[in-house]
Amino acid sequence: MKLVRYGTRGAEKPGMIDADGQLRDLSAHIPDIAGNVLADLSQLSTIDPTSLPLVEGDPRYGACVGQIGKFICIGLNYSDHAAESGMAVPPEPVIFAKYTSAVCGPNDDIIIPRGSEKTDWEVELAFVIGKPGKYIAEADAMDHVAGFCVCNDVSERAYQTERSGQWSKGKSSDNFGPIGPWLVTRDEVADPNNLHMWLKVNDAQMQNGSTNTMVYQIPFLVSYLSQFFTLHPGDVISTGTPPGVGLGMKPPRYLKAGDVVELGIEGLGTQRQICVNDL
Repeated sequence: MKLVRYGTRGAEKPGMIDADGQLRDLSAHIPDIAGNVLADLSQLSTIDPTSLPLVEGDPRYGACVGQIGKFICIGLNYSDHAAESGMAVPPEPVIFAKYTSAVCGPNDDIIIPRGSEKTDWEVELAFVIGKPGKYIAEADAMDHVAGFCVCNDVSERAYQTERSGQWSKGKSSDNFGPIGPWLVTRDEVADPNNLHMWLKVNDAQMQNGSTNTMVYQIPFLVSYLSQFFTLHPGDVISTGTPPGVGLGMKPPRYLKAGDVVELGIEGLGTQRQICVNDL
């Protein structure tokens, strides 16, 4: 299934994408793509999408998951990205948070913070927790994953590394966390560790990689994270980025107002964002 949330920000409705790519309304069946709905998707798997009302027009897509409790990111998790950053692959996963105020829809504007000169892009595969758990065995980890989505881990590099704080300072500005367009359920992704991913800025190819260079893969990450805290339905974990970020270019290249960022992951859909200054 491809599950979506659509409508005005803060008032999104749940939806499903049918086999023809059309948006169908799910709101008669569930209140949101969130929480306990994600813990048990069996009620949705029996629904014939063609039996659902067709949504007319071209509504905005919101973040594909609502009521996110934790938005966790994994740093330096691609061997080729670590190399371009001049850093060693860490002996354990680097964990940081994007605060949930960063969450936005896949095509909402990237808002460049006041005074920012180093706003950067990162196409990432994210997965969403369904079944809750703590101290999860790696062999059981995928049973706790509801599905997968595209994430742009927008980052302000000066805030991240030059402002005497944790990485979250540079990762959590408003609209720095576009996720979606869809949450693709686990059964529709044959191998999440072998997906093509890409990102363009103003039609110029910046990132062109694959999840097969991910160092710490999803079953390990689920198990690892669950050793430190309980994972709850709707928690989002973004797994890192391949090479091609602005920071790694010579000279570095960062986003400015008017730039258009487009990105996507095989089977998980695409995003398109226009960069604007925060007024």
